[in-house]
Amino acid sequence: MSIFEYNGSALIAMVGKNCFAIASDRRLGVQLQTIATDFQRIYKVHDRLFLGLSGLATDAQTLYQRLVFRHKLYQLREERDMKPETFASLVSAILYEKRFGPYFCQPVIAGLGDEDKPFICTMDSIGAKELAKDFVVAGTASESLYGACEAMFKPDMEAEELFETVSQALLSSVDRDCLSGWGGHVYVVTPTEVREMILKGRMD
Repeated sequence: MSIFEYNGSALIAMVGKNCFAIASDRRLGVQLQTIATDFQRIYKVHDRLFLGLSGLATDAQTLYQRLVFRHKLYQLREERDMKPETFASLVSAILYEKRFGPYFCQPVIAGLGDEDKPFICTMDSIGAKELAKDFVVAGTASESLYGACEAMFKPDMEAEELFETVSQALLSSVDRDCLSGWGGHVYVVTPTEVREMILKGRMD
């Protein structure tokens, strides 16, 4: 078993019309043994920028703490929040810095940039960015997430439809992966509000 699969995870970010959604499963396991069913994988950087970390849970928490530290320094120096593109470059640089002994994480970054344009991106454990205009996925359930998202995605969805699409894609995909699941955690972010929803899924 790969070290990336040790705790299990499923992450997805999808863009809509001037909005985006980011969702994750809630299971924390040690291989096939479930340890917790309320694990947080999505972190808020600021009101318009969210970060999802799949992979090894301990590394994800360490990396998040480093990123919070760097973002707070940026806020103090620049007196503004980081743009999503800038934050993606920061995450990439921090990961590449540790390329010979990497953080075993695959980040998903989602945010609203200038003129409320949604930005999503993912990268591997050494910071190679993959930008997308529709959706990005990560984690042990990524293969089935790709299939579900390809089938369900439509351009320019409004926030409500985007929530439904992301939720259905996540719940149907984690049922096909025994290392992730146990419900879902969804954020839908528009220029005016952030909505957070907890999904109930199969509890096995």
